[in-house]
Amino acid sequence: MNDGTTSSVLGFDFGLKRIGIATGQTITGTATPLTTLTAVNDKPDWDSIKKHISQWQPDALIVGIPYLLDGGETDLTRAARNFGKQLQQRFNLPVYEVDESLSSDEAEQLLKQDIKIAKHNKHEIDKMAAAIIVQRWLDAQPDQH
Repeated sequence: MNDGTTSSVLGFDFGLKRIGIATGQTITGTATPLTTLTAVNDKPDWDSIKKHISQWQPDALIVGIPYLLDGGETDLTRAARNFGKQLQQRFNLPVYEVDESLSSDEAEQLLKQDIKIAKHNKHEIDKMAAAIIVQRWLDAQPDQH
């Protein structure tokens, strides 16, 4: 949970092939899709992640954790948790986990409503899913005002 000192966050929609990234502001309570990174040799693109963290200077990091609809875990659940642990170790920032169930489906539905997105663009979906994950975390925070 946010202790009141967090004003900006970066959120991650972790995937084995791509990782969506979004920014979030606790003051405005808003999340904004940022970019989607492609895995490098089947590993997260740590150099690009480091650049985004250096550029945005977040107070905390948010990682979407995928659960099955019944709350069960999969290999991807464990991989996302491991990604969160690596983020914490590499960047020494608090990492908060958010249930990301159906965030990609929700992102795809939102993007279908946007006439600029004519095709299923996975990169657009991933960064929008990251924004949904951040928004869920922001919405769960105590009122900052």
